This record gives sequence, structure tokens and C-alpha cells, in this order.
Amino acid sequence: MITVISGHAQLPGLNRLKNRAAGSAEQKAGDEIDKLFGGKKKSNDPNNPNGGTGANPNAGSPGSGGTNNPGNNSGGGLISTPPGVLQNLTDADAAYKRNAWGEARYAVQQAMLGVELEIGNKILNSLPENVGTLKRDASADQVASMGFGWAGLTIHREWNGGKDQELRVTVANNSAWMSAVNVYLSSGGYAQQTGGQQNWKQTKIKGYRAIIEYDQSSGYKLSVPLGQSSLIVYEGVNFSTEPDFMTACNAIDIEGIKKQLGEQ
Repeated sequence: MITVISGHAQLPGLNRLKNRAAGSAEQKAGDEIDKLFGGKKKSNDPNNPNGGTGANPNAGSPGSGGTNNPGNNSGGGLISTPPGVLQNLTDADAAYKRNAWGEARYAVQQAMLGVELEIGNKILNSLPENVGTLKRDASADQVASMGFGWAGLTIHREWNGGKDQELRVTVANNSAWMSAVNVYLSSGGYAQQTGGQQNWKQTKIKGYRAIIEYDQSSGYKLSVPLGQSSLIVYEGVNFSTEPDFMTACNAIDIEGIKKQLGEQ
């Protein structure tokens, strides 16, 4: 694993000044929150009608923000609806013809995002239902994108079974992950030793160069770059050996995923 720590030593006097400033800022923020939600400014004056706690005399009444308001215990949440590709293209064309450039640009972006999510769902559906004795956890399936142009596209599936064993696979466009893996692959080293124990090394899976890592608390991790911008990350918990983990990873069709992503 790569960990970057940035910091510098601080003098005790500087720390005291920082703490004093932070305390003052927190007090001001608290006062403003009280004004907004309670209608009263917090006071430590015992003669204040609200007491030293800044209590709102209306607390507990409906709609007052008091503790007696009911908590939400129903509702199905938001519906996952990818942007409609054809409708957004139609909207973009109409906006373009009337010189509404901002609307046209937004509609084109939404259309592209819709295409990406459709491809993501196709990749997700191409992943196997079972990996060995491990069964798919449907509740963990995920396709998400932070934007268009493959920026932040994430496809995720998990399989689990007995003995708390779990395999997680994430297909992602993530520049930070890619940079970390490329540092490993370009280092020319084979393995790193920590306390006499090997914790990462270069390897291959289905002809693709990869980095495999092992951590006593989190288990195995295999990172496989695909082309210029995408990668697959496998995580295995409670696999008894490296070959067992690699056998599970081989159940994933890397070449098929790469083609659907359009990677070279």
C-alpha cells in the first residue's frame, strides 16, 4: 500500500494560538447556528430566559426543531435513473438551434453520462454470478460516475461465502489509483520487505501486468491497469493462500471489460 504523509513540526506557542483561534471560530459558528435554527443567541448568563444552554423555549413543539420531532422511518430513497441519451441529444439539438449554448452543452454532457452508465451496467451484468463457492451480493452492486468522459466511472461487485470469505472487484477510472500502480510497475523492483515479510510484488494475470499486495488485517489486493486510464482492483478477504486468491481473480473476463471500456 502507498501512504503519503505530509506535515511539519509546530512550536507550542503556535499551537496555543491555533487552538484559541479555533475555539473562537467554533463559538461564532455555534452562535450563528443557534440564530438560524433556534431564533436565540446562546448565552452563559443565568438570567437569560433561555438559560446557559441556549435552549429554545419552543423546543419539542412540532416544526420547532425540538427533540420531539418524529424521525423518518419510511420511504424508499432516490430512484437510480441514468440520463436518457436520446432525449438529451434531442434537447441539445433544440438548444443549439436557438443559440442556447449553455443548455446545449449541458444536454450533450448528460447524454454522454447516460452512455457511460449504460456501458457500466453492461460490464456489471457481464460479471459472474458466482466465483467458485462465493455468491454475488446483489445489494453491493454499484455503477457510478462523477462526470462524463470516463471521469470517476466506478463499477463494483462483491461475492461472499462461508468463513467470512469475500471477493470484491472494482473497475474504475481513477487517476490516483493509476498513478500509484504505475509507480510500482515502473520501479523495476520485484518485492518490498517490511519486517522481513514480503508485502507486495509484481505479477501477471491473463497476460496483464499487475501488482499484488498482502496485508494481515485486510487480506489480498490485486491491481491491474487497463490501457491508459482504467484499472481493475480485486480485494480478497480470508483467502488461505495467494494461489487461491489468484484462482478467484481469474474468473473475471479482463479482455471483455477492456473492450467494453474502449481501452487500447
